[in-house]
Amino acid sequence: MRILGINAFHGDSSAALFEDGQLVAAIEEERLNRVKHWAGFPAAAIRTCLDQAGCDSVDAIAISRDPRAHLGRKILRAALSPSLWPSLGSRVNNNVRIAKLQDHFAPAGLRSLERAPLHNVEHHRAHLASAFFASPFEEAAVISIDGFGDFSSVMWGVGRGNQIEVRGSVQFPHSLGLFYTAFTQFLGFPNYGDEYKMMGLSAYGEPRFYSQVREVVRTDGGQCALDLSYFVHHTRGVPMTWENGPPEIGCVYSPRMIDVFGMPRLPRTEILPKHADLAASVQKVLEDNYFELLRYVAAQTGQKAVCLAGGVALNCVANGMVFDHTPFQDVYVQPAAHDAGTSIGAALYVQHQVLKQPRSFHMRHVYYGPEYSDCDIQEALDEKGLEFHRLDDRDLIDRTAREIAAGKIVGWFQGRMEFGPRALGGRSILADPRNAAMKDTLNSRIKYREPFRPFCPSILAERVGEYFETDYPAPFMVAAYKIKPHQQARIPAVTHGDGTGRLQTVEQSVNPLYWQLIKRFDELTGVPVLLNTSFNENEPIVNTPEQAIDCFLRTQMDTLSIGSYLLCKSENLGAAEGRLSYAAAVSKSR
Repeated sequence: MRILGINAFHGDSSAALFEDGQLVAAIEEERLNRVKHWAGFPAAAIRTCLDQAGCDSVDAIAISRDPRAHLGRKILRAALSPSLWPSLGSRVNNNVRIAKLQDHFAPAGLRSLERAPLHNVEHHRAHLASAFFASPFEEAAVISIDGFGDFSSVMWGVGRGNQIEVRGSVQFPHSLGLFYTAFTQFLGFPNYGDEYKMMGLSAYGEPRFYSQVREVVRTDGGQCALDLSYFVHHTRGVPMTWENGPPEIGCVYSPRMIDVFGMPRLPRTEILPKHADLAASVQKVLEDNYFELLRYVAAQTGQKAVCLAGGVALNCVANGMVFDHTPFQDVYVQPAAHDAGTSIGAALYVQHQVLKQPRSFHMRHVYYGPEYSDCDIQEALDEKGLEFHRLDDRDLIDRTAREIAAGKIVGWFQGRMEFGPRALGGRSILADPRNAAMKDTLNSRIKYREPFRPFCPSILAERVGEYFETDYPAPFMVAAYKIKPHQQARIPAVTHGDGTGRLQTVEQSVNPLYWQLIKRFDELTGVPVLLNTSFNENEPIVNTPEQAIDCFLRTQMDTLSIGSYLLCKSENLGAAEGRLSYAAAVSKSR
C-alpha cells in the first residue's frame, strides 16, 4: 500500500510517500525550486517522491488541510466582522484550491494520481499524527501548537496504539504562535519563518520587559488567550500570499504595540541591547505559557511521555527545559515540526486513524531526500574542471577530520538529503567547535547573516552526559540543553549566549559515516563534537552536487567532502575566482 501525503498551498509545501507502512521519501518543494518556504502545489516534490520509490501511482492521497473544518465558526466569525471581508478573498481562493486539489495533478504531469482516493486531514490533526505515529511510544500525550491552521492554533489529546483521541483545542483568534510572530515582526524580522531569529537573539538579552509582555498573552485551563488590543488579525485581517512563491504575511500587531513598547526596529538596522532585552522577555513569556499548557495536558491525560509538533514546537530553547518545568519524563519532537511535516502527518493519519493499519514506523532519522552516486558527483566535478582527490571511506574520514582540526571550514555532502529545517550530517557545513572565533568567521565568511545567530554541536550520542547537563537523546536539533560550565570553554563556538547548545546526538547505527567523522575528530582533538550548520548561503539547503559545488566555490569555504571526493579551495582558486556571491564580496571588502 502506498499513501502520498501533501502539504499544499501553504508555507513549506512538501510531499511524503509511505509504502507498506514505512516512509520511503520526503522532500520540501523549496529544495527543488530553490525558493525558501515556497507555498503552492508541490508538483516537483511529488514527482521526486514517486521517482525515489520507483512508482507512478498510489493507493491514497492525504492533504494536511480540511476546508470543512470548523466551517460554522468561520462563517459566523465572517458574518459578525464586516471589517474582515476585504481580506477574506485570498483565504476563500486558497480553500477552493485545496478543495479542488485533484484538478492540479494533470497540469503538473501527474495524471496517474487523479483517481486515487483523496483524504482531507485537518491541519492540527496532521501535526498530531506526525508526532505521535512517528514516535517510539505506544501511549503518550500529544500536542500541536502553531500560528493558525484550519481555524485552530492548539490541539491536544492522547495517542494509544494506532489512534489519537483529540481532547482539546484553542480556536481563532487566540494563538501562542501568533503572539511570537507579532514580536518577531516588531523586532525587524518580517519574513515568513523568521521566529528562530528572535529566539537566537533572546539569549543575549535580559527579560526586563517581562511584566509588559506578560499582559499580551496568558494560558489557563488549556486555553491561550491574547489581549486582542495588541493585534489586528481578528478585526481587519492580515494580508497573506500562499501561492507559487515565498509566503508573505502582513503586519499582525496593532498600534498599541508601539504605544507600549516604543517604535519597532526597522529591518537590517542596528540591533540594540533593548531589542535583545525585548526578545528575551518574549521568549520567557512564551516559555511560561508553553509549560503551563504542557502541565495542563499532563494533568488531564496522566501521561508521562509527550509528543510535540507545530511551529512553536521548533522553539528549541523551550524544548530543552520541558523536563525541568513539566511532569513529562519522555519527549519526542517531530523533526519537521513546522508545516512541511504535515505531509508526513497527513499520510500517517490516513494510514492509522482512517485505515486502522497497525503501526510499524519510528522516525529515527530525517534522511528521506534524494541521494547521488559517485558517478553523478564526478560528472559535476569534471564539468567544472575541478581538481579533486578520490578517497575510500577511511581516508576520506581521516582527511576531513584533519582539515576541520586544522581550522578549515568544510562542506559535507553525503548520502540522502535531510527532510525538515535542520542539516543533520547529510548536507552540512562543519567546523571546529574549539575555535572561539569560528562563530563570527562562519557568520561573516560563509552564511553572511546576523552575528548573534548560533551554530549547533553534533556530538557522539554516547558522550552527551560528559558535555551537557541533560543526558537525553536529541537527534534532530530541536532541543537546547545547558552545556556544563567546565565544558563551555572547550567548545565556545557552539556555546550560545545563555550557555546552551542546540545539539544533535549522533548514533552510529543511524548515520555511520557522520558518526565515524566525529569519532575521528575526537581521536585527533579529544573533543567528540563538531560545529554543524546547514550547507547553504541565504538559500534553501543544497540538494544536488551542482548546488553544493556552486556554494563551495562562491563562498569562502576551504574544503568540500562530497561523496568519495575531497576538494581543496587552494587547489581550485581559478575556478573560484570571480564566483564570490555579492554578500561574500561585501564581507571580504570590510
